[in-house]
Amino acid sequence: MKKYKVGIIGATGMVGQRFATLLENHPWFEVTVLAASPRSKGKTYKEAAGNRWALQTPMPKSMEDMVLYDATADIEEIVPQVDFVFCAVDMGKAEIKALEEAYAKAECPVISNNSANRGTPDVPMIVPELNYEHAKIIDAQRKRLGTKKGFVAVKSNCSLQSYVPALYPLDKAGFKIKEVLVCTYQAISGAGKTFERWPEMVDNVIPYIGGEEEKSEQEPLKIWGEIKDGQIVPATSPKFTAQCIRVPVSDGHLGAVFVRFEDKKPTKEEAIQIWRNFSSRPQELKLPSAPEHFLYYYDEDDMPQIRLNRMNENGMAVSIGRFREDTQYDYKFVCLSHNTLRGAAGGAVLMAELLCAEGYMD
Repeated sequence: MKKYKVGIIGATGMVGQRFATLLENHPWFEVTVLAASPRSKGKTYKEAAGNRWALQTPMPKSMEDMVLYDATADIEEIVPQVDFVFCAVDMGKAEIKALEEAYAKAECPVISNNSANRGTPDVPMIVPELNYEHAKIIDAQRKRLGTKKGFVAVKSNCSLQSYVPALYPLDKAGFKIKEVLVCTYQAISGAGKTFERWPEMVDNVIPYIGGEEEKSEQEPLKIWGEIKDGQIVPATSPKFTAQCIRVPVSDGHLGAVFVRFEDKKPTKEEAIQIWRNFSSRPQELKLPSAPEHFLYYYDEDDMPQIRLNRMNENGMAVSIGRFREDTQYDYKFVCLSHNTLRGAAGGAVLMAELLCAEGYMD
């Protein structure tokens, strides 16, 4: 595999920082450009982000002295230095959409952590183990943009990356899902915060996360969707309803899921075997960031636990437990993922690896 030169657009934020640490020694990707807001332009990464470094993993030494570009104003300077960029900017949705399309039209593929383009019909929203075939829509998007190489691909919201990976394989195994109710308990890093920056979250629960419930209910339907006439048409089922709650945890989103099937439902043993045996395209291609085992099932009543299991497979696995019958739905269970690894930067890096391996970056 050739070495790809990559940029991080929005490098100073928490997800941008996570991109930096994940890419530090990546076997396929070399960071050649860092960009952020105009106030960071001309500063070194250490000057711009050092006091706001939010991760326990230190800033990569190789990037400390890299001088930052203006993500918006310096596109013409950035694009010749990279094969593609990761985008995690903190801007308004309309501004992000325009920025990502500007990079794409400059023939620079964009792997986005942002939500602005998730609803765009010809932009794939990929969870690599689930709907990897949605990458085929890139050809239609390039036709719309008038590009040969440039395109935008996005990852889904971090909230649903704990429960959708558990549901999707059951549905695709022939046990059609009718309805899902989920309550998510989400870490403060999902808001780009630490306890030092958000002392109000210590010993507290906030029963509201702006926009999160809408994303948690709507985005799975795009993942379940089909490519038709140059766009991804969202599915009409399963039906999702969600409640999203912020809890005093540093990293890790936990979902409490209730599921009802159309006609035939799996036995408990069948569901657990589907999860434990599940493997997909990233595992087949042996992508560098792909977990060997994507889905972990725990038999113990008190598992999975956020602190114990969020780092399974370097934070790229999904953990499931407490699968049991329910009095109103067919079954209920809990599931867990690391929100800034599998749910954000790590998921985006894995998607980029998939698109490189499938030839979309060349």
